[in-house]
Amino acid sequence: MKFKRKIIPDSNYSPNFITKKRLHEDEIDFDQLRSYRLNRVKKELAKRDIGACILFDPVNIRYALDSVNMSIFNMHNLDRYCFIPVNGPVILFEYFNCEHLSKHLKLINEIRPGISWDYFSHGDQAEKQINKWTNEIQHLMNQNCGKNKKLAIDVCNGPGVLALNKIGLKIIDAKEIVEQARVIKSKEEIQCMKASLEVCEKGVRLMRNELKAGITEDELWALFHKTNIEHGGEWIECRMLTSGQRTNPWMQESSNKVIQQGDIVSFDTDMVGLYGYCADISRAFVEGHKFSSEQKKLYQMATDQINHNAELIKPGLSFKEFVKKSWKLPEPYYGNRYSCMVHGIGLCDEWPMIKYPTDGGQQSGQFEKDMTVTVESYIGEVGGKEGVKLEQQYLVGENGLELMSHHPLEDV
Repeated sequence: MKFKRKIIPDSNYSPNFITKKRLHEDEIDFDQLRSYRLNRVKKELAKRDIGACILFDPVNIRYALDSVNMSIFNMHNLDRYCFIPVNGPVILFEYFNCEHLSKHLKLINEIRPGISWDYFSHGDQAEKQINKWTNEIQHLMNQNCGKNKKLAIDVCNGPGVLALNKIGLKIIDAKEIVEQARVIKSKEEIQCMKASLEVCEKGVRLMRNELKAGITEDELWALFHKTNIEHGGEWIECRMLTSGQRTNPWMQESSNKVIQQGDIVSFDTDMVGLYGYCADISRAFVEGHKFSSEQKKLYQMATDQINHNAELIKPGLSFKEFVKKSWKLPEPYYGNRYSCMVHGIGLCDEWPMIKYPTDGGQQSGQFEKDMTVTVESYIGEVGGKEGVKLEQQYLVGENGLELMSHHPLEDV
């Protein structure tokens, strides 16, 4: 059954200004990209006999509909969401006066003003607003899902969930549904990811070239952020760049510390870049590009861990088996271990997150063809002065991993 579109079709959307084409834009079939992703979401809903889902998370809305609007703002404000039934029209509920932003997207059947109920926007009228929102959702469920009262939601506050429960809906966490939909990448998604990585590596090269004593960590990181934005990227999840003794322990963000001669500089890109896809690699440089003997030791250990673990991964290998065979981090470094050895990657960090044995690395599942993953290493001795963070991004091919991140590791 086809649903009548109530918004201006793509063919009538012709902005009267000149734009510069983005990397590989002509090589990507965006209609195929969008259809594939939305169908993956619907199939996961149908598999679990769930009538529909409501998505608030901007990353999930981007995956399902390729619609973007103020992503960071909407990560902490419930002002924008979409309703996706297994059978029925897809509806985007948009922020105030922003309906025009997604009128070119053919898979969205209707765009309506969003109904929010947060105190910031509505003060003492919040309860009135939540009743209005609940009535609209109840009408959509009755209209499109019949007797199926199961509704999946990814992000919602307590009052929203309670209100939906009161009208007889069974609320299910949509996290697993969307994460599983995102696991297997299409050809078009891989093209988008390669374009994002290409921009990422431009920024990494710029940082390496501009790394000199006297620059601050923040100033160095700003070069990378600038590269992402000027090529059409979106945001960076973290600011993981440190130098010298701030590299150990890990997980400190960039600061106004001045980089000194011979300092090691470690960073993790976490870049949500071109077409919304994440480029997630880590590198470690040394100011002056001459590693000390201790820096060489740390770097070589990180390289060994990445290479060993990457060689294990192929379609059909279970996560449990991977953990069992993974590179053994020496005891002096174990207390400073990174949060995982491998994680999925797509529009951002995705399932699975495969941890060290002591941290719960026993979840079920296996690697599959056309998954995209990153392999991680952080090497820094507990109580040591410096640390090295490395990470590579891969596509799971038929016979093993195919490297997607091509900025070379350092020759130490």
